Amino acid sequence: MLSLNLKVNNFQKNKILDYIIAICFIILGIVFRFLPHPPNFSPIAAISIFSGVYLASKISLLLPVTILFLSDIFLGFYELPVMISVYICFLISVFLGRWLQRRKTFKNTIFISLLSSVIFFVITNLAVWAFTPWYPHNSVGLVQCFIMALPFFRNTVLGDLFYVFLFFGSYEFILRYLKNLLKIKEVSV
Repeated sequence: MLSLNLKVNNFQKNKILDYIIAICFIILGIVFRFLPHPPNFSPIAAISIFSGVYLASKISLLLPVTILFLSDIFLGFYELPVMISVYICFLISVFLGRWLQRRKTFKNTIFISLLSSVIFFVITNLAVWAFTPWYPHNSVGLVQCFIMALPFFRNTVLGDLFYVFLFFGSYEFILRYLKNLLKIKEVSV
């Protein structure tokens, strides 16, 4: 019976921790969308990947959508198909995080961050080309769209890597610190 109570208490603690982390990321994600930053140098993909690795499924899927939607209310909505492609890309990043969850190594974390950047670049630029009048709807327009997006891609890659390292590194550091702190308390008791 004691074992069952401990499992229930740990489950409740983990759920509360998930909500606390999610709320912090929602605030952080919204604030960072409003602060001046280079185009596409954003924490949203890193938050999505992080949530896929560390948070419960429902929370991890709601997190990027909530951040984007709440900030888009103030920043402004844009062409619906393009906006949907952006939201889908960050949901894909959550699923990439789910894959990373059981395969978490330094190399895999870099790979998933870069893959997320590439997926975002390809999907969103296909959407811009297909659903806006900015480029001719032929092969020349498609190539032009992707060429014009290269500076944004550089910022996406740099932002995703920076924030992935920041969030994963900080979280792992805090976990190790707390584990060591608990070991010290156990020894001194």
